[in-house]
Amino acid sequence: MDEEYDVIVLGTGLTECILSGLLSVAGKKVLHLDRQQYYGGESASLNLTQTYAHFRPGTTQPAEYGKDRDWAVDLIPKFIIASGELTKILIHTDVLRYLEFKQIAGSFVYRDGRISKVPSTEMEAVRSSLMGLFEKRRAKKFFEFVQGWKDDDPVTHQGLNLDTDSMKKVYEKFGLEAGTQDFVGHAMALYLDDDYITKPARPTYDRIILYTSSMARYGKSPYIYPLYGLGELPQAFARLSAIHGGTYMLDKPVDEIVTDPETGKFVGVRSGEETVKAPMVIGSPDYFGAGKEMDGGGKMRVIEEGKVIRAICLLKNNIPGTDESDSVQIIIPQNQVNRRNDIYIASVSSSHNVCAKGYTVAIVSTIIETSTPEREILPGIQLLGQIIEKFVSITPLYTPTASGKEDNIFITKSYDATSHFETVVDDVKDCWERIMGEKLILTEKPKISADEED
Repeated sequence: MDEEYDVIVLGTGLTECILSGLLSVAGKKVLHLDRQQYYGGESASLNLTQTYAHFRPGTTQPAEYGKDRDWAVDLIPKFIIASGELTKILIHTDVLRYLEFKQIAGSFVYRDGRISKVPSTEMEAVRSSLMGLFEKRRAKKFFEFVQGWKDDDPVTHQGLNLDTDSMKKVYEKFGLEAGTQDFVGHAMALYLDDDYITKPARPTYDRIILYTSSMARYGKSPYIYPLYGLGELPQAFARLSAIHGGTYMLDKPVDEIVTDPETGKFVGVRSGEETVKAPMVIGSPDYFGAGKEMDGGGKMRVIEEGKVIRAICLLKNNIPGTDESDSVQIIIPQNQVNRRNDIYIASVSSSHNVCAKGYTVAIVSTIIETSTPEREILPGIQLLGQIIEKFVSITPLYTPTASGKEDNIFITKSYDATSHFETVVDDVKDCWERIMGEKLILTEKPKISADEED
C-alpha cells in the first residue's frame, strides 16, 4: 500500500460504490477499502451463515433452511423505482449489463385495518376498495388533473400554481378525503410524514408523476429488484470502478484517519503498520460515527439524527391479503397507527433468488419514536402471518457535520427508512458536487471494450 491515490473510499455501501465507479470513469485513481469480508457495507446482502454471524454471533442456522448459496438477505430493504434516478445512473454507466432484475409484484397500503392495492391510474382509482363511490369520482378528477398538467398551458392548471400553492390547497380543490390524501402522499409520493402538506405542491406532483410513470412501465408495481439481492448493486459499481483502474481491498481494518497537524487536511489512512496516502477520502458515516474520531483531534464529524429499527422476518408464506404476491411493498401511513412516521414492509421471495424455495423474506422498518422500538413495528409484524425467524437491528441515522471541502474528508449519509433508493441518489449527487465542485451530469455511457472487461 505504498502507492499514492487520488481518492481513498471507505466502505462498500451502494453510495460509496456508485461514487467510486463514477470517479474511476472520470479518470481518478481510486483505492476502495472495507473492514468487512463482503461487499455492500451497511447495505449488504448476506448468506445464511453471515446473517446468523451478524445478528447472533456464536449460533448456527437450522439445517432445514437449506444451503448458504440459496440465501441473500438484505440488511437494508429498498426497491428501485423503475423510472427513478438510480435507474438512470444504472443506464448511463452501463452497469445494467452486470445485473438482472425482476419486478416487484404489488404495491399496497394499510388503511382501516386492511391491506389494499395502491391505485395509480384513473381506472384503478374507480375500482379501488379504498374509496366510496363519490370519492372515486373526486380521485379520478385529481388523477386526470395530475396527468394532464402542462406548465405552458394555463387551461390545465385549473386555477392552481404548483410552485406557490400548498398540497393542502390542491387536495381541497378536489375535495379529497383524509384517507385518499394518505395513500396519495405516502403510498404514491412516498413521503415519510405529513410535513409535505403545507409546502408547495410541485415536489409532490413530481413524485406522483414518477410513481405513475414507473407503474406504467411494467403494470403491476413501480418497483424493480435485482436478482440475488441488493448487494449485487454495490458489486456492479465496484466492477465498473475496477474496469477503470480502481483497486478494492476487503477485510482491511481502518485504524486511523490521518490529517496534517498544521492544516487539518486529510493526508491518508492507516491500517495496522501501513499508511496509504491520497489528497481526499470519501467514507460511509460508520467510519466516522460516535467514538470514531480517528484523527485524534476529537472532532465530531457526524451527528446522529435519529434511529431506524428494522426486523428481518423469514416466512413460509406470502404476506396475507396481497393476492398471493411473491413480492410486495406495504406502507402503513403514520396516522393509521397514531405515529409521526410511516411503517414500511418490503418482501421478496425465492423467485428473486434471495432465499430457499418456499420461503419469503419480509423486512419491517420505521424511524424510532419511543423507548420501545419493537412495539412500534408491531402493526407491520402482525400483517406478516406466521414468522419462523426474526432478526432485529437498530441503526443510527448519521449526517456529516461539514461539507468536507475544508479538510477533504467527504462523508456520506446513513441509509434512511424510505423504501426506495431516491434519497441514496440525492446523497450521491450532493457528495459529487462537494467533491468535484460541479453538478453530476450523466450524458453518455463510458466506452468499455470487451478486452478491457476481460
